[in-house]
Amino acid sequence: MVKKIIAQRKIIQMLVAIGVYQLVFVMGFNLFYLLAASILLGGILGKTFCRWMCPIGFLSETINTLRGKDQKASLYNYHKVGCPIAWIQGYLNKISFVKIKLDSKSCTRCGACDNICYISALNKDYSLIKAAKLDPALSYRCSKCLDCVAVCPTGSLSLKLDI
Repeated sequence: MVKKIIAQRKIIQMLVAIGVYQLVFVMGFNLFYLLAASILLGGILGKTFCRWMCPIGFLSETINTLRGKDQKASLYNYHKVGCPIAWIQGYLNKISFVKIKLDSKSCTRCGACDNICYISALNKDYSLIKAAKLDPALSYRCSKCLDCVAVCPTGSLSLKLDI
C-alpha cells in the first residue's frame, strides 16, 4: 500500500498544493494556522510538507523536470532555503513519530536506496545502509519523499510508527 501511495506522490502533491493555495489565497486562510498545522504535522510525520503538500515545491519540481535539470541537486536545495515550514519540520524529523526504518536482517546492502536518496547521493557522509554513516532519514534535509522505500527490492526499508 505504501508503494502505491509513493507512486502517486506527484499527483497527491499537486492536489494538496492546489488545496493549500485555495485555502490561503482564495479563501483567505490565515498563514499562522498553516504554520501551526505544519508544526503539528512535523511532530507526527517529520518533514513531509515540502515533498507532499507545498505549492512552491510542486512548481519547483515540475519546472526542473521540464527543464531537464539534475533532479537530485535541485531537490536537495529547493526545500531547505527560505521557508519557515521547512525549517520547523526539518528540526522535527528526529523526534517525529513516523520514521523510515531499516530491517537490517532482510537488507542485502544493494545500495539502491542510497543511489536514489538525494541526501546520500550528494553527501557521502550519509547512508541508509552503512552503519558508520549518518542516517539521511533523520537529517534536517530529509523530506520523506520515500523514494528509498519504493526502490528497496527486499522491502527492508519501511515507514514505521516510532513512539
